[in-house]
Parts: sequence; C-alpha cells; structure tokens
Amino acid sequence: MQPTATVLVYSDDANTREQVRLAAGHRPAADVPAVEFLECATLPAVLEALDRGGIDVCVLDGETAPAGGMGVCRQIKDEIFRCPPVLLLIGRPQDAWLATWSRADAAVTLPVEPVEFADALAALLRSRDCVNA
Repeated sequence: MQPTATVLVYSDDANTREQVRLAAGHRPAADVPAVEFLECATLPAVLEALDRGGIDVCVLDGETAPAGGMGVCRQIKDEIFRCPPVLLLIGRPQDAWLATWSRADAAVTLPVEPVEFADALAALLRSRDCVNA
C-alpha cells in the first residue's frame, strides 16, 4: 500500500475547496505521495482536525469569512505544536505581504491555477518529509 499525505483544506466556499482538489489531483507531483483531503468549512473544524493530528499540509482560503485564512494561519502557527506547513490562498498578488504577516509557508492567488498550486503543494509536502523513499 502506497503512503498518503493528508491535506486539510479550509474554505467556507465549496467551489474553492473543489478547485483545490482538482488542481492537486490524486498526486501533485511524481515524487510526493498521493494526497487525501480533509475539508473544513469552519474554524472549529480546523482546530479539531489539527488537535487530532495527522495533517501534513494545510491549505487555507484567505477570503473565508468570518475567520479568514490569514488570521487562522497566524493563530495555528502560534498555537499548534509542530504546525504543518501552510499554503495560503490569497485574493490578489498584492496581498502577498499579508501572507508573510500570517507566517504562511507559501501563497498562491485565487482562482486556483492548477500548475502553480500543484507545484506549491508538492514543495510543502517535500518540506514535510512526505516524499516516498
């Protein structure tokens, strides 16, 4: 059985969560494991999932309301021991400074561009040592 990586996707928009799943596909790059997605639409669901553990990468939508992904990123970086890397979805390229403020490990703009997103996700999976041996 091949190992899998768990990617938490936080957005209040089901279409955004679907864009993330479709852009990543089953495996975002040949040298990283297949991914399975854990979708969360609320901050309490995100915090509960992170408390349970087993999350390899978080994808957070900066445009989510009422708890936006940027604030959630900063919160989990402060509160979660060994917080997984975070890929932040931002509304405009000019918001990159906010992604830096939030301590995101990477950021891509919305709408999700499949190649850019898959490359960013694969890089974070590699940094988390999720790469197949």
